[in-house]
Amino acid sequence: MSQMNKIKVMSVFGTRPEAIKMAPLVLELRRRPEIESICCLTAQHREMLDSVMNVFNISAQYDLDIMEKNQTLYTITSKVLTGLGDLLAQAAPDLVLVHGDTSTTFSGALAAFYAKIKVGHVEAGLRSGDKFSPYPEEINRKLTGQIADLHFAPTAANAQNLIRENIEDGVFITGNTVIDAMRYTVTGEGALAVPGLASLQFANKRIITMTCHRRENYGDPMENIMTATRDLVRAFDDVELVYPVHLSPIVQETARRILGDEPRVHLIPPLDTVEMHRLMAASYLVMTDSGGIQEEAPALGKPVLVLRRETERPEAITAGTARLAGVERETIFDMAHELLTDAAAYDKMAKAVNPYGDGKASRRIADAILYHFGASAHEPEPFFPRN
Repeated sequence: MSQMNKIKVMSVFGTRPEAIKMAPLVLELRRRPEIESICCLTAQHREMLDSVMNVFNISAQYDLDIMEKNQTLYTITSKVLTGLGDLLAQAAPDLVLVHGDTSTTFSGALAAFYAKIKVGHVEAGLRSGDKFSPYPEEINRKLTGQIADLHFAPTAANAQNLIRENIEDGVFITGNTVIDAMRYTVTGEGALAVPGLASLQFANKRIITMTCHRRENYGDPMENIMTATRDLVRAFDDVELVYPVHLSPIVQETARRILGDEPRVHLIPPLDTVEMHRLMAASYLVMTDSGGIQEEAPALGKPVLVLRRETERPEAITAGTARLAGVERETIFDMAHELLTDAAAYDKMAKAVNPYGDGKASRRIADAILYHFGASAHEPEPFFPRN
């Protein structure tokens, strides 16, 4: 296929979680002779994004570089929208791919719509049912779903969410690309080289990896979460908590105040993709309010306690790989305590089948793009987890 006849696909992303999940897809699109793959970064998060690009050896053809100090949802959304307006006119892609639920996602989809360019939504169909939790992500993904032409739903339940919203055309069940990404990041080779953890004896301790950063957890919920984990470390002599602390000043202050003086709590800077995946692989348990980690940790056989009131990833709860711990101090402590004292309860979660993917999501998405544009007569087989 000549360059002139290639399907021009622009992948737009701006945060580290988006980059982790889009990277294996970008690599897959590059391998397809029928596709011209280009990348555009918005750099909604700058330094955390660049490390992912380096890990996967991906470079961007375009970089809006919008990040600024004290940026708000208003400034992110408007700068992405206006920046992409000029860029899309110049690049003229046939399809714009956006991922998930960030402000970049919605703004990128809206900019493409204004330019009358087709939109593909990777990780489509996730819903919590509460427009303010997670905020603003729930509305970002719902609005993106209304704009998109192609919907790459990780699971059958995600596809059903779209159908309930009368979105039926262009829906493909693909699995989640984060499982594809872990084939690149978790190789089983090399020592865990994480700054601040050189003295930690992983073999002799039970490591709990925690992340806590979501806006809806600011205030009392975050206080409860961090106090519960402090209680937990104090209750078990062999437990050490590793917490890569988000760069948000609110998160930083709360973490230092509640956990900063605990000798078996390790407050470390945010980790790059390889470091985070390897840290989880070396851990006993993962506690998180992150979305993506709910998918990543089960792929490593690690139970997950979700530090939120609800989750847009109920498949993990149903499959038994995750439990919804909420944001109350006593409940969080009790659930973690059970997993640290009850081997049967731990094994049940650790050995549950990951419902999110088989490492072939990027391949299915690329096949679906070819099918949609008439470059292939074969619709990809949908992903279903095998028990």
